[in-house]
Amino acid sequence: MIRTMKFIRSLAVAALLLPLVATASDEIELDKAPISFDQKSLQHGAKLFVNYCLSCHGASSLRYNRLQDLGLSEDQIRDNLMFTADKIGEPMAIAMRRDEAKKWFGTAPPDLTIIARARGSELGSGADWLYSYLRGFYRDDQRPTGWNNRVFANVGMPHVLWELQGTQVANFVTEDDGQGNKMKRLEKLELAKPGTLSPAEYDKSVADLVSFLVWMGEPAQNTRKEIGYAVIAVLIVLAGLTYAMKKAFWKDVH
Repeated sequence: MIRTMKFIRSLAVAALLLPLVATASDEIELDKAPISFDQKSLQHGAKLFVNYCLSCHGASSLRYNRLQDLGLSEDQIRDNLMFTADKIGEPMAIAMRRDEAKKWFGTAPPDLTIIARARGSELGSGADWLYSYLRGFYRDDQRPTGWNNRVFANVGMPHVLWELQGTQVANFVTEDDGQGNKMKRLEKLELAKPGTLSPAEYDKSVADLVSFLVWMGEPAQNTRKEIGYAVIAVLIVLAGLTYAMKKAFWKDVH
């Protein structure tokens, strides 16, 4: 019952986020996320999530022991990924209280269990949004955190992966809006200071993180697809047998 209530709460948070998707992503072209459900990619994504996201964002509808589906042992999970719990069967929650988070950040960071679903829109999938968002931070001294984002303008979240990516700066162009007013449009982002990863390595790391976020929203999706393929194969075989039986029964009827 408790787990069900937490999942309902996550859905409610996601529903509150949906209007932000439309306002923040209007007229923004999203990059296609190279999602991979390879175990190595998902393990790397889980590592990035725990080290860079889990301090503020929880995944309260997912338990640590579910990470065994990624090919990890209990000891590997306990020794390398469990920083917010004592038992492997506990949810991936955070210690920070929501009221404290709201006081510190202005709003409580959302639970990320189903964030890949919540961020989907007519502009692209939730995976595309997350992939573009995590690669779209740039320096902005006018923002309280010192960071802004091309996908989510005036975002309150700082760029937690900046050491990996480095520092990007935005190039703006001034255009006429058709009514005689001048407006600035973000033309492109440029890497002003490299990070510890090359651009290609950073993109791959973000793809792994987003892949894990997508997997986290439905850990059983691969099993579901495999069962679906098996069911279709069985139905095809049964259809063939049924047709052969029909021909055998009616072979003497003219």
